[in-house]
Amino acid sequence: MGKALEGVRVLDMTHVQSGPSSTQILAWLGADVIKVETPGRGDITRGQLRDLPGVDSLYFTMLNGNKRSITLNMKSEEGKEIFTKLVSGVDILVENFGPGVVDRFGFSWEKLQEINEGLIYASIKGFGPGRYADFKAYEVIAQAMGGSMSTTGFEEGPPTATGAQIGDSGTGIHLVAAMLAALYQRTNTGRGQRVQVAMQDAVLNLCRVKLRDQQRLAHGPLGEYPNEVFGDEVPRSGNASGGGQPGWAVRCAPGGPNDYIYVIIQPVGWQPLTELLGQPELAEDPEWATPEARLSKLDKVFALVEQWTERHTKWEVMEKLNAHNIPCGPILSTKELIEDETLAELGTVVEIDHPERGKFKTVGCPLKLSDSPVDIGRSPLLGEHNGEVLSELGYATDDLERLRTAGVI
Repeated sequence: MGKALEGVRVLDMTHVQSGPSSTQILAWLGADVIKVETPGRGDITRGQLRDLPGVDSLYFTMLNGNKRSITLNMKSEEGKEIFTKLVSGVDILVENFGPGVVDRFGFSWEKLQEINEGLIYASIKGFGPGRYADFKAYEVIAQAMGGSMSTTGFEEGPPTATGAQIGDSGTGIHLVAAMLAALYQRTNTGRGQRVQVAMQDAVLNLCRVKLRDQQRLAHGPLGEYPNEVFGDEVPRSGNASGGGQPGWAVRCAPGGPNDYIYVIIQPVGWQPLTELLGQPELAEDPEWATPEARLSKLDKVFALVEQWTERHTKWEVMEKLNAHNIPCGPILSTKELIEDETLAELGTVVEIDHPERGKFKTVGCPLKLSDSPVDIGRSPLLGEHNGEVLSELGYATDDLERLRTAGVI
């Protein structure tokens, strides 16, 4: 059946995480993604957080698989000429530079449209137009300004960043949806368009339930939160589920830093849970039997659960709870995840062979298409595909040497 995005060509001018995470998904789905990098250095993450000297970092290799790399000096006239030829033959151009950088190269949106009227020009910025437009944004800044940090952590503690990269990779996934929508619309209109996602907007979209709760506060305290006092803004609520069914992370044996399991108590699960706890009488006790009765003392409810879970490992608890269809999930460490046999079998964690660093593990594609299986490939070496891509543009072998000598590639 081929790949889902076979035939789609993407010019990837992104760097660090937000942009590369989006173009890697396009590459996984079969698009030909050509990563344009600065000669001699490339994407800054090639050298950031290195664990092996002189070798592309895991930061880079885990965000740039299945792509081709070319180097191009965008400040040179011949570099701009090559870039023009590249733009004329691609479907999507993606960038996550600061505001106005591509324009300063001499390629405004109007100019790009002249070169290729069907081009989809996709950008990730920190913020949308307005007072924040020219501010720099990083992962945790986006979390801070998108509502995540103010609602993450425990009530008496400071605002806390989440380990999930919702500012960078979260924005990248939003951009994928926007690019595919524009690509689909082009099949009807024949026209390309500008596509932009702001990191602040993406984080706020992921935090929408907190805006839900902000408005609910006008009508009284949030009963499903463990907090005793409510002000005029949504508080940090620890490990509360924040949804319609109460949940909490409870300790398990032998008591290590990640020996916890998250348990959600649905109404239908209360009776079998009381049996596991060795207190079946609580299933009929009016002080405990209904969700309404339990809501005012969730701390006591989960204290009872924890008295039981502390006598078992999180894996034992998971088996016992799932046998009664009680929703739960052990807290998995990064070590447990990277060594998980099931995740390896599913292709959720995959092993890649890199020509310089050897074998390493990375995440697989989370998107599963029945007719378009994803093959996870390695990231390209800097400028590895200069000859290949430029030959496709009509450049001869002797042209390549001249361009290298001139510092164009």
